[in-house]
Amino acid sequence: MTLAKRVIPCLDVREGKVVKSVQFVDTKDVGDAIDMARRYDAGGADELVFLDINASHERRRTMVEFASRVAEQLFIPFTVGGGIASADLAGEILREGADKVAVNSGAVRDPRLIAEIADRYGSQATVLSLDARRSGAGWEVVLDGGRVPTGKDAIAWVKQGVALGAGEVLVNSIDRDGTKQGFDLALTAAVADAVNVPVIASGGASSAADFATLFAKTGAEAGLAASIFHYGELTIADVKRALLDAGVPVRPPERALA
Repeated sequence: MTLAKRVIPCLDVREGKVVKSVQFVDTKDVGDAIDMARRYDAGGADELVFLDINASHERRRTMVEFASRVAEQLFIPFTVGGGIASADLAGEILREGADKVAVNSGAVRDPRLIAEIADRYGSQATVLSLDARRSGAGWEVVLDGGRVPTGKDAIAWVKQGVALGAGEVLVNSIDRDGTKQGFDLALTAAVADAVNVPVIASGGASSAADFATLFAKTGAEAGLAASIFHYGELTIADVKRALLDAGVPVRPPERALA
């Protein structure tokens, strides 16, 4: 049986507000995170991803409390990421109701973090999130919105992360982030071809056709977007109807708001 493809809004959260930027600069407030999450749930989203972008150390406790508030409101699965640098913190977030945690820079700095979370809470709860930028013939893993190069080859890093226990990969194209130029098909295809776990593509979506192209041209199992949903340019239902028309299997949008 062919698995349904997933359409996932991403909410970058700072102090309880959803914010959006273009290639991680010019950040602007968009709305209240809990209110927006409820709307996406009612609107037919398959999952939600919350990424904490606070710079303060205090965000650790804040995100645990935030996960609890979100869990009280949602019926769909959700992932929390941003600043998760220990399996203990991951466990706190999961116990408050998150279905998955996404690790990024913490795992780059100490890959054992992936194995520790997967060993304690299962691979199904462990997402390897990475930001990648084109570098020569391949892609480099970068941190802090692309400002910090790591020297790591993105494809090699994805393979390592999955071998350590990651059960899903969220790959964000820094080159496409916020540009509305469409998903980075070459990057996504390379990641999906490299591993045998679900891959979520992020960065650049501007239309329902971009999602259809993503699923037609790559092995991605989900497409993630932010601004097109946040600003009402498209609804989840719009995307799902277009995907169904294109013959892409998705969960029906009957719960979706028009």
